[in-house]
Amino acid sequence: MTEILVLGDSHSPVFTHSEFKKAFQNFEFDVVTVIGATASGLENPNSTTQTYPVFRNAAENSTAQKVIVMLGEVDTGFVIWYRAQKYQESVAVMMDKAIQCYANFLLELQAKFDVICISTPLPTIEDGNDWGEIANARREVTASQVERTALTLEFNRTMQTVCEQNGICYVMLDSESLGKNGVVKTELRNRDPSNHHYDADIYANLLISKLTSIL
Repeated sequence: MTEILVLGDSHSPVFTHSEFKKAFQNFEFDVVTVIGATASGLENPNSTTQTYPVFRNAAENSTAQKVIVMLGEVDTGFVIWYRAQKYQESVAVMMDKAIQCYANFLLELQAKFDVICISTPLPTIEDGNDWGEIANARREVTASQVERTALTLEFNRTMQTVCEQNGICYVMLDSESLGKNGVVKTELRNRDPSNHHYDADIYANLLISKLTSIL
């Protein structure tokens, strides 16, 4: 059984889905999830989530040769916008900082692992939603779903370029995830309207279709 380390935010438990066990019977996914993890906070030793120390410890103790990393949804859906408002900076500047932090982390992992970076999920929280803990926490951000989606698409395109320039495998899911109306496809939304994560069954199979030729 070949071990693959997975480091990610609350979207990463998709790798524990039963479909992964069926599709990759010779692989075991060691999933390390930090709820609320952000790319922006990777270089902050005092971050509330302690994302970097948790991920670094997992990486140092892993015997895997490959690592899958998935971050950015909290950044593009909330943190980048919030910090731009708080620090009176442009969204572009805050996005660049998040991308630089993310890139530095991936390059650090590359010293030990074959790195696979998964594109950030598109925002599912609609405009004006007041349901769910996550939606409530992000209420301070006034950017529309279309604006948050556009930022996520830009974030993903930039990260894809960064990864390609550094020999890191990047799994891009934007074309499969984006609907004709400029936001995430309806079928990717969770059946639970208060859950901002993708539908686990559809997301798992989407990832499997991409990863089958990579792993």
